[in-house]
Amino acid sequence: MGAESGGWRLRPGRSEDVEAVAELRAVVMRADLERLGRYDAHRVRQRLRDGFSPAYTSVVETGDGPVGCVTLRPDPAGGLHLEHFYLDPALQGRGLGTAVLDRLLERADAAGETVRLAVLRGSAARRLYERAGFVREAEDGVDVFMVRTPAAPAPPVPPR
Repeated sequence: MGAESGGWRLRPGRSEDVEAVAELRAVVMRADLERLGRYDAHRVRQRLRDGFSPAYTSVVETGDGPVGCVTLRPDPAGGLHLEHFYLDPALQGRGLGTAVLDRLLERADAAGETVRLAVLRGSAARRLYERAGFVREAEDGVDVFMVRTPAAPAPPVPPR
């Protein structure tokens, strides 16, 4: 069940996932945070620990075990907020992130939910989000805030 063959699944997050997810966050975000002059080995992990919510987190698994995570929680501004989307760097650029994001967005579209997120300025992840239909809403010195409105449902196929 390798990720390249499409053999992956999302399982519900558990409280015991927090340390593995915090470590994955530190690995995935290090280069971008260093580029922005904001890398702190303790803080990068602690920010995840402080905001970790197993109820809204899904862990990405392949036959090799956990390889990523993503959180999709209610947004106080309405809709949903996507955060903590991290994949093992060895699996990035192979379509797994797109597949996971597509699955989450299908659910959001079915519920008619707008999805918001923040991505670090200059991060390659921004291209993934733009391909999925996210557009820039605002930005500050560190983050680009993006939004995606629900995709319109496909029109019904007329009977023959």
